[in-house]
Amino acid sequence: MKEHQKLLTVVEGAVCIAMAYALSFIKFKIWPEGGSIDVVMVPLLVYAWRRGAGWGVAAGLVFGTIKCFFAGGFAWGWQSILLDYSIAYAAVGLGGLVRKHRFGLPLGAVAGSVCRFIIHFISGVTIYKILEPEVFAGTTYSNPALYSAVYNGSYMLVNLVLAVVICFLLQKPLEKLPKA
Repeated sequence: MKEHQKLLTVVEGAVCIAMAYALSFIKFKIWPEGGSIDVVMVPLLVYAWRRGAGWGVAAGLVFGTIKCFFAGGFAWGWQSILLDYSIAYAAVGLGGLVRKHRFGLPLGAVAGSVCRFIIHFISGVTIYKILEPEVFAGTTYSNPALYSAVYNGSYMLVNLVLAVVICFLLQKPLEKLPKA
């Protein structure tokens, strides 16, 4: 990659990270412990779709870390910072793996959302199992895996649908942009 192209790619990544950061303040919080409905994944997914999974993972890693420290993140130690923020948002960048497909951007939204959910699920089973309530949303849970799936799925499913719809609507107009 030429130096000029690399610089443009890095600047585009910085802009997408900044857009995701700004969007992180517009959210509908579902649970007091965390988990919200928002559209922060969309700029990261667009970047991964345009530049590839490697660049997308890097942008997600940077965004997730920034989000934790500067956008009101909640963590139970460094393990939670890594899983719930840095690695979870880096996983969104894996949506760039399907960028060559005809519907690459919305398919990337599905892939990135599922990957992020998996990381949150692992965090829920390994770190937050200590917070497992007896009753959650009217149901009693004694299994940390089931609790993590329900808890994280409750907001990630909505985020997935929002990201897919927005990415589907954005793909055609974004195809007209030069890749530089």
